[in-house]
Amino acid sequence: MEPRPDTLLVGCGRLGADVGLRLAALGHRVAGIRRNADLVPAPIVGVAADLAQGTPDLPPLDLAQLVVVLTARPRTEEAYRATYVDGMLRALDAVEAQGALPRRAVLVSSTGVHADADEVVTEDTPPDPGDGPSRMLLEAERRFAERLPTGTVLRLSGLYGPGRARMADQVLAGEVGDLHRWTNRIHRHDAATAVVHLLTRVDDPAPVYLGTDDEPALRGDVAAHLAGLLGVDPPAAVDPARGHGKRISNARLRAAGWIPRYPTFREGYTA
Repeated sequence: MEPRPDTLLVGCGRLGADVGLRLAALGHRVAGIRRNADLVPAPIVGVAADLAQGTPDLPPLDLAQLVVVLTARPRTEEAYRATYVDGMLRALDAVEAQGALPRRAVLVSSTGVHADADEVVTEDTPPDPGDGPSRMLLEAERRFAERLPTGTVLRLSGLYGPGRARMADQVLAGEVGDLHRWTNRIHRHDAATAVVHLLTRVDDPAPVYLGTDDEPALRGDVAAHLAGLLGVDPPAAVDPARGHGKRISNARLRAAGWIPRYPTFREGYTA
């Protein structure tokens, strides 16, 4: 008889798979929900389910850890409600039907729940979502906390890394706009290690963390660095005094012992 999975990934796309493979390397037995279970990489056990349509049929679990790491398309309020709110609740219903209560649970959300004001954002900054998708993410956080009151929300800033070349494409096309906007990002590798760290650290995690790298950066500075790597003309120089937009702090996550491999965009894009 095969051992029962002790970890469930509610969502197993690129980031979910990165998390699952790291947990498997630590000795955990991991199952992951995805529409097409054939796309779930071994040794993660694939569970085929469309959470936007129905409650999944889960294998028997010895559940210790749960990660909700969903992706919704298109970026509309309806799609985000169907996936992040309704889909998550269907998965939690299936877990509850087994009588399982995970020891640790992490919901991957977004720093988009914070307003794009000219300020430094911390976990103590009240969320103020500016559009329908962001409101649905905040609703998912609320419902997650109701169902799993000891769970942790990890709000990630903009993901980049393998398979995410949008900024590089803009630089190559010479189409980088709003050079004085502050931007916040985290490499996909570091996002995955942050989730694993919060699941496996000895001390109980806080209810909310912001997952971002060490340095908010002006879009123009990021574009100039990429232009140098790509061998194309850089955009116009920027003046930090003209910077606008939110700057996100990772101080709480750093204080919890998480260390990013790519502390700024320079290391991340160069790699």
